[in-house]
Amino acid sequence: MRAWERATWATGVRESAVIERVGRALAGWLRERLRDQGRVVLLCGRGHNGDDVRAAVPHLGPLDVREITVVDPVADLARVVEALRDPPDVVVDGLFGIGLNRPLDAAWQAILEKVHASGCRVVAMDVPSGLDADSGAVLGGAIIADWTLTVGAPKRGLLAAEAVRHVGRLEVLADVGLVPWDPGMTPAEGWFGTAAEFMGWPPRRAVDAHKGDFGHVCIVAGSLGFHGAAVLAARAALRARPGLVSVITAPECYVPVAAQLDAAMVMPWSARMALPAKTTAVVVGPGLADPGLPAALREWIANGWRHWTMPVLADASALDGLPVGAVDSGALRVLTPHPGEAGRLLGVSAAGIQRDRVAAMKAVSERHGGAVVVLKGSRTVVGRAGELPWWNPTGNPGLAQGGSGDVLAGFLGGLLAQPALATNPMRAVRGAVFHHGAAADRLEASGEPWDAADLSRAIRWG
Repeated sequence: MRAWERATWATGVRESAVIERVGRALAGWLRERLRDQGRVVLLCGRGHNGDDVRAAVPHLGPLDVREITVVDPVADLARVVEALRDPPDVVVDGLFGIGLNRPLDAAWQAILEKVHASGCRVVAMDVPSGLDADSGAVLGGAIIADWTLTVGAPKRGLLAAEAVRHVGRLEVLADVGLVPWDPGMTPAEGWFGTAAEFMGWPPRRAVDAHKGDFGHVCIVAGSLGFHGAAVLAARAALRARPGLVSVITAPECYVPVAAQLDAAMVMPWSARMALPAKTTAVVVGPGLADPGLPAALREWIANGWRHWTMPVLADASALDGLPVGAVDSGALRVLTPHPGEAGRLLGVSAAGIQRDRVAAMKAVSERHGGAVVVLKGSRTVVGRAGELPWWNPTGNPGLAQGGSGDVLAGFLGGLLAQPALATNPMRAVRGAVFHHGAAADRLEASGEPWDAADLSRAIRWG
């Protein structure tokens, strides 16, 4: 960001003009979120972070606004406490920005603790005060924000696992008057997803298209006691609208799975069976309980992983039995582990995975010959060895429930089965992750309880 700002100032753009644009963007976000009703307390520091927040004041329209510039945390504590006594609808944190390079002392920590104790929703401007923008480390104490509106692009520290509970929902204020970003300014370290990436995607279907144009996904899923995973994956695959969906499930699950699916073909698995004719993508793993997964089925999956010539996605228990290294066919391979599963693959704890999620994603990819890896969790990271990572901006803690991963696996498989989408597999993978999270966000915004079945129905795309 510093390099980007220097490049902007060099063109003659004034710093004050960008601050004004940031203030307008913050005000617009607040007014839309609050629907032009409610009380807002602005906590401003003396630096440019505070300037950004102060610049919003003229544009906040009908909102009831109280601005407090904190110069001396000891002397100003009483004013902060008084402003929070009748809790406002939102507190905007503009105390410290990316320039903070020292731990906050007890007086500043007392200010942050009063904000947290108020129970108010908090919006952090650019970086939650007290958080190191480069590492994500807490410098003595840090604001716990519900949203962080960061300027231009995410700072590295905002994507660190240890920073998530302080950052909350991360959104980017991109249109603030900076010159277009250029790789010559500073090399990119990764990409943070945006809705704009998926405008016009997937492409419109031809009016004379038929189901043979959109592929056939085969889902190997379900075991005794876990047949619901096969149903969830199949329903999500159907939402992707491939030409055909087939489900291969355990013989003891055939009846309950088939009884719940009216648009997918269902068949019981046997050791001598082949994939259905004209299969264009395979999903293996949802609901394949381990221990208890038959050795013959595990061998069948491992052999298929090596030799199937179409994209294959492995999820859940299927991850543990995959061969290491590149596949003989050279076809696309995708793994979708959560941190615990990634830890099992790499021989480390889930906490070890969380300490450096990008490194873990790349290590899993290298272990499997450059496969694409979707490392699930807060801000799911997508990528493979030798390429820049991509972080997903959508989703919420409501996804932390059984079945949500089955929905993602099925939906992604349904996209990869379509020849027109498989030509750009990374976009398909990112699109699946983005729309899966966006569906969860719509459900959460409704205020109603929801489950994985609701999630599969809520997916919208195209």
